[in-house]
Amino acid sequence: MLDIKFIRENKDIVVAGAKKKHIKVDIDKLLALDDKRKELQLKIDEKRAEQNLASDAITKATAEERQALIAKMTDVKKALQLEEELLQEVLKEWRALMVTVPNVPDMSVPEGESDADNKEVRAWGEIPTFDFEPKSHSELLLMHDMADYERGAKVAGFRGYFLKGDGARLVWALERFVQDRFAAKDFTPMIVPSMVRREPFVGTGYLPQSEEDLYKTQDGEYLAGTAEVATMGYYMEEILDKKDLPLKFLAFSPCFRREAGSHGKDTKGIFRIHEFQKYEQVVLCEANHQASVEFHEELTLNAEHLLQELKLPYHVVINCGGDLGLGQVKKYDIEAWMPSEKKYRETHSSSYFHDFQTRRLNIRYRDAEGTLRYVHSLNNTALATPRILCQIVENNQQADGSISIPEALRTYMGTDVITRSS
Repeated sequence: MLDIKFIRENKDIVVAGAKKKHIKVDIDKLLALDDKRKELQLKIDEKRAEQNLASDAITKATAEERQALIAKMTDVKKALQLEEELLQEVLKEWRALMVTVPNVPDMSVPEGESDADNKEVRAWGEIPTFDFEPKSHSELLLMHDMADYERGAKVAGFRGYFLKGDGARLVWALERFVQDRFAAKDFTPMIVPSMVRREPFVGTGYLPQSEEDLYKTQDGEYLAGTAEVATMGYYMEEILDKKDLPLKFLAFSPCFRREAGSHGKDTKGIFRIHEFQKYEQVVLCEANHQASVEFHEELTLNAEHLLQELKLPYHVVINCGGDLGLGQVKKYDIEAWMPSEKKYRETHSSSYFHDFQTRRLNIRYRDAEGTLRYVHSLNNTALATPRILCQIVENNQQADGSISIPEALRTYMGTDVITRSS
């Protein structure tokens, strides 16, 4: 959430930022509501002050004066009650509008309406060439009895799946690989809740805009589509010690997404599914733009190094304005090559938010002058499974149908190759 003072003083910038993100928001209406809010608050404060003065006067007044003062204060009390009720109505509308105002994107964010307008920043690795027609991950997983989609759908419904045999072992190998790589870094590992109250979802910007993509329990909690939500909620309503910043977490949780806007997309295999697992990098740092930029690049490189060790060709794109979320200042997507589709597909996403999330969640620290400031937040995928299996098996398939195990995973897998008989 942006500061209303910032919105008022930088209206043109906020409006331009919303336009760049292709998000509709009525800033004029918000500012008019804010004027009404301040006007009502001033009247309420004046009447409360008048009540306080009258209370003192009543104690010193004669019996005749006291009755007149009490009668006058009765009218003031009624007027105050009406204005307080009106203020609550205005505040409800004001808050509803405030949470729809998008963060201002960085100047380096390109113009564009969708992911088709994202711009490549860099590419790594050689795209493989095959002297045979490469199979899709869906075919390869079935061929090696690594997955079962039919029984998955029977048990879990549309987009349901089972991973079995080397499919399960490959996921476990990837998890241990990522855990070991981050053990050498200054990230605190955490296993976080998947079922989360509404407040952290609003705080991180997933609600109210993305409610249709979330599963909701009968008790009012939601199932998170990323460990970011619970991790950001960990410190909500707290004041952190500046000396502890930055705080870095490698957070794990099962994840759930309805994929409500993806009907008909990637219906085969395990690329787009309702239930998966994620290791998420989350950073809280000082309120400094340069610090956010530096951590953003660091988190992105962490993910890139993992893909490089797995020998997966990829490129990094900077997301255009129309492909940014409500709170993101800047975002990179990392997309690994998918031979069956002859294009890159997303495996990682890396974003920074300035104080957009922490202002909503009320996560602050005292700076060197003792002033309370909202920390900055960032997040980036470390590993999302089973999606990355799609690129691993496709890029490492052999002419005889076997799948070569990336060298970085062989110790964890206990084999160099997956064959039909393995």
